[in-house]
Amino acid sequence: MGFKKGFLWGGATAANQVEGGVFECGRGLANVDLMPHGKDRYLVGTGKKISNHIEKGVYYPSHQAVDFYHHYQEDIALMAEMGFKTFRLSIAWTRIFPNGDEEKPNEAGLEFYENIFKECRRYDIEPLVTINHFDCPMYLINKFGGWRNRKMIDCFVKLARVLFERYKGLVKYWLTFNEINMILHFPFVAAGLRFVGDENPYQAMITVAHHELVASALVTQIAHQIDPENQIGCMLAAGSYYPETCRPEDYWKALCDDRESYMFIDVQSRGYYPSYALKWIEKRNASVPFIEGDKEILRENTVDFISFSYYSSRVSSACPDKGKQTESNIFASVVNPYLKSSEWGWQIDPLGFRITINELYDRYQKPLFVVENGLGAKDTIEEDGTIQDDYRIDYLRKHIQAMKDAVDEDGVDIIGYTTWGCIDLISNGTGEMEKRYGFIYVDRDNLGNGTFKRIRKKSFYWYKKVIESNGEQLE
Repeated sequence: MGFKKGFLWGGATAANQVEGGVFECGRGLANVDLMPHGKDRYLVGTGKKISNHIEKGVYYPSHQAVDFYHHYQEDIALMAEMGFKTFRLSIAWTRIFPNGDEEKPNEAGLEFYENIFKECRRYDIEPLVTINHFDCPMYLINKFGGWRNRKMIDCFVKLARVLFERYKGLVKYWLTFNEINMILHFPFVAAGLRFVGDENPYQAMITVAHHELVASALVTQIAHQIDPENQIGCMLAAGSYYPETCRPEDYWKALCDDRESYMFIDVQSRGYYPSYALKWIEKRNASVPFIEGDKEILRENTVDFISFSYYSSRVSSACPDKGKQTESNIFASVVNPYLKSSEWGWQIDPLGFRITINELYDRYQKPLFVVENGLGAKDTIEEDGTIQDDYRIDYLRKHIQAMKDAVDEDGVDIIGYTTWGCIDLISNGTGEMEKRYGFIYVDRDNLGNGTFKRIRKKSFYWYKKVIESNGEQLE
């Protein structure tokens, strides 16, 4: 049976990880521009260290990234050479509204993305656009406290309306917020949230999440009004939790951890906060800041499809041993002794991908879109100039086969698949370049040295065959 005709094969990026050009075309300062390379990155990303401006002598990888801003025509041509059917990218909010609350948008920013979308269309590549991939204007963070203030909803709705009207006919597939559950793990990056004094951090995170959920519902409504052809999706950082043992306590912990991942997507897909989520919030001495009309907005404007990232499964334990934790600093879990790990400690689990796909489809019964999946690894340029990344091919082959099994054997409806970092980009978690994901190598190192030269890897030619065969040729 295989993947359906018209399956959307492609790759994914984020503006703050590929674009660069931070000070071009009138773009304003955003939270992601203040994420440094090095030991302070995690502290800033979690909102534990306050950073309000660019500091001298500090390297900020996103400021140039891989310079997609000046290379987008070359890069999209390479994607077309691979046969991409879709390209996932995001909008840098501060290119459109530099402060976030201007009366009129920045025309230069609008033209930049319009040119990208037209370039995609020239090659019959369907743009998949994330409206907010962790970008939040610093002006609004300093003025309102970011998404903890309801005024952010109006600012975001205004941005989305401008995008829907300007790009009508150019963009059909939209995601509102990237990995919305990351608010609970990387709050400054995810939503511009910085904690104040001894405030209850859970209340702050729930307030931020609720405002984004209401904004997402309103944007979904507007998208359908402006163009009935628009398809709107939500997005989560996924990866099913396994219990460490068959102890009931471990199984219960895994169930609770899964629920924590799903609770915001439950709202976007079902239209209401489930009872377990309200209890989760209550137990943390917090509450949802509902105002009149919120519940109706959420109920009446659910998403059309569910998108998600998957890199690895996770393990839950009622009594975790801190000495047996994975190295991933954002989604650390108990080490699974049955799995191998990447160079960065991410455990590799293709069957876990199939399990996650099935759990999501069972839960929501809406079409799924895999919008991130990939292997971060160090690549070496050989003496003949080639890059033999068989380890990446092996990872992707096994995961695509698992996705195919979910379609063929389990009957899951999947719209498309975009690998993460189709071109090498800045790592969100570590800020590194040497943690490479792409089919296209970019000559750039961890400290910003390099020519930006693009080189096709072995996986480039392999993925081209995968797409040509609609997923049948995986060897």
